[in-house]
Amino acid sequence: MTPTPDTASYQDDVTAGPGGVMTADVGVITGDLTLRTTLGRDRRTAHVSVQYTGADEWYTLTGSPAPVPDSGLAAYHHRLLDRIRQGGAATAT
Repeated sequence: MTPTPDTASYQDDVTAGPGGVMTADVGVITGDLTLRTTLGRDRRTAHVSVQYTGADEWYTLTGSPAPVPDSGLAAYHHRLLDRIRQGGAATAT
């Protein structure tokens, strides 16, 4: 992925660490996941969702929407990937 200043969405596959991620829809999910981070219409919040890699259904990560930090959407997305790799019922905030 090559981020650009006007990129409004990022998506990557990631394997969740022990304890997985916490979703607002179904609770904790674990394993091979796909993370999608999308800039909100207000351009100040990020909507974060996950799915089992290859599945059709998306789940909202607990804490989403979340404020986009000053470092930008791409940096926030990469921090989320790191949190998910660590597991521990990772959330969007």
